[in-house]
Amino acid sequence: MKKHVNNLERRKSKAHSYRFTVGRVLQVAVALVFLVFTGRFLYIGISESVNGQNLTVRTQQLYRRNQILKATRGTIYDRNGLAIAQDSHLYTVYAILDKSSIDYHNKPEYVVDKEQTANKLAKVLPLSAAKILHYLTPAHSVFQVQFGSAGNGLTKQQKDQIDAMKLPGIKFFETPARLYPNGNFASHIVGLAVPQYNRKTHSENLTGTMGLEAWYDNVLTGKDGYQVSSVDASNYETPNSLQTYKSPQNGNNLYLTIDSQLQDYLENRLSFVQKNYNPVSMTAVVEDIKTGKILAASQRPTFNPQTKKGMDKSYRDILVQDTYEPGSVFKVLTLSASVNSGHYHPNQYYNSGSVTVNGSVIHDWQSSGWGSIPFSQAFPRSSNTGFVHIEQQMGAKTWRKYLRKFHICQKTGVTLPGEQNGLLAFKSPIDQAVTSFGQGVNVNVMQMMQAFSSLANNGQMVKPQFVDRITDTTGKTISGYQVKNVGQPVYSAATAQTVLANMRRVLNKQIGTGYAYKMGNESIAVKTGTAQIANAKGGYLKGSSNYIFSVVGVTPAKHPRYCIYITMRQPRRMFRPAETILSSIFKPMMNRVILMSKNDSEDSAIVKVPNLKNQTYANAEAQARRIGLRITKIGSGNKVIAQSYVSGQKEQAGKRMFVLTSDKIMCPNMKGWNLDDLHQFAELAGIKLVIKGSGSVQKQSIAPNTRLKSGTKIIINLKE
Repeated sequence: MKKHVNNLERRKSKAHSYRFTVGRVLQVAVALVFLVFTGRFLYIGISESVNGQNLTVRTQQLYRRNQILKATRGTIYDRNGLAIAQDSHLYTVYAILDKSSIDYHNKPEYVVDKEQTANKLAKVLPLSAAKILHYLTPAHSVFQVQFGSAGNGLTKQQKDQIDAMKLPGIKFFETPARLYPNGNFASHIVGLAVPQYNRKTHSENLTGTMGLEAWYDNVLTGKDGYQVSSVDASNYETPNSLQTYKSPQNGNNLYLTIDSQLQDYLENRLSFVQKNYNPVSMTAVVEDIKTGKILAASQRPTFNPQTKKGMDKSYRDILVQDTYEPGSVFKVLTLSASVNSGHYHPNQYYNSGSVTVNGSVIHDWQSSGWGSIPFSQAFPRSSNTGFVHIEQQMGAKTWRKYLRKFHICQKTGVTLPGEQNGLLAFKSPIDQAVTSFGQGVNVNVMQMMQAFSSLANNGQMVKPQFVDRITDTTGKTISGYQVKNVGQPVYSAATAQTVLANMRRVLNKQIGTGYAYKMGNESIAVKTGTAQIANAKGGYLKGSSNYIFSVVGVTPAKHPRYCIYITMRQPRRMFRPAETILSSIFKPMMNRVILMSKNDSEDSAIVKVPNLKNQTYANAEAQARRIGLRITKIGSGNKVIAQSYVSGQKEQAGKRMFVLTSDKIMCPNMKGWNLDDLHQFAELAGIKLVIKGSGSVQKQSIAPNTRLKSGTKIIINLKE
């Protein structure tokens, strides 16, 4: 018994010793942990950093809000100030379903009553209440849901309607958008701007992807600003908190040369023909060919930039990105070259119907011809054989020289992306012959418009343009319109009158191909065209509708200012003659243009010369650019002391004007200058010029950057 008690006491003693040891170990461990935490806290308190991260900075970041202030993209207007493309904001609605979403007042930030929410949203969204309720009750647990395409692209008005319902859990996020209020309206000209993700700012910005929106993207795009402010735990801005602020810089605005009324009417006429005759494609351009201003332009197929309808079938801008053989409208160029080079003999006769060139037979459109007729009838009858003879009388070398003068196969530089040069086959006599009537040469529409502009400017081509001016957000003009001459005059004023007289004869009922375009006693002149279409397998397509039908017309007939050019490729329902189809566009449009010209007495190509004296050269240059004049500096000074044109004098927009800034004058590089430039320079600089030849400057006897003294003589050689 005693032994049993001793054993029990020994076991109790061992257990007590064990518990004591464990307790000591735990005390030491707790003490060590406490020391580690204390040391860590002391370290953090002293160093104010963890893992290399400054805690003060991190705390400031936690209670600091960095906000990007979005810049507005510039607006695109028509010539009268009507908005064609402008910034807008669209919204996407979504619903939070997770019940853990509450605000700092413990109010629900999730959908509380799904049926009530569905019934109210159905009043705004194009969805039934049942469909909305289906979205609000997903099969699996999710944080939030959207409502498909019906919940995207909501307007500000729709958003405000939903906001007014005060539905818990219904939220929106905003996306930048571009508004095109006119729908199908010069769509390929104006172009398209769409939201694209910016990795630097982690936000979406509108970016031009086609047309003028793309070409002038840097001009239209603004610069975002930012705001940095302090916020509390609920993300509300704290009072009197220091802020860093930089205001956004909105984009500049474009004012186009396009007239909305003309453009809208053109779209309607093109749609009428598209619906009734279903051509593969069409183009139409209305231009003030005195200045190069495009007043209306469009194509079919086209698309609606607002809804994107039709875009999958008509992304290409066929005005500049497609080339084609123009056919007999090209005879305007051939005739002008023949007349100007002295090879046109209107009273000589030739046998029409067919002509053989190097073994190949070329036929007139009326294969039997009209017997032996004078060359004066070749143009109004649109006789291919007559123009083959005309080209042969000129000779290939002369004809090729004029094609270069017309800048055939050279880009116009019109402000639309993707312009194509075109092609010219000119190696063999048959190649050279068929170019005389617009086959074997590929052009784009703008190249033809540029060539036709020579009719209004005594042989001088002007560049087609779509932008009248650029303004900043305050409306101040940054860049004004300038008429841009292309090369030197291709032919003389007398030649222009001969060509226009022939174009008037095209309307003659007895011998002309364009009687369908005659408009009573209205003063117009036209040329028709019917071009064969190349077959991918070689040769040309067969069939009565496998052509590109076209017409070009100008008004007034003797001294043109406006030009309309229309093309139509392969009408698939051709139950009327091509001239009848095209005249349903041409005549109504020409009538509108004639009415407009009678009411428009102001010549938009004329500007009033400002007084630039005593201004800095930088200010003078900016002022001249705003109204459409180019200025060239004479002298090395910074202040304008004289100018070549008198203040108040009227001059054509785009002309060069010289300003004198000091007596120290260095000889400029005059290459490319015309006679007017030379005379202005000589008078202002006080030097003497000996001018030889005609055309533009090719050589000068004194090298550029040589100092000139008053009375210095310079010999100038001009060349066509």
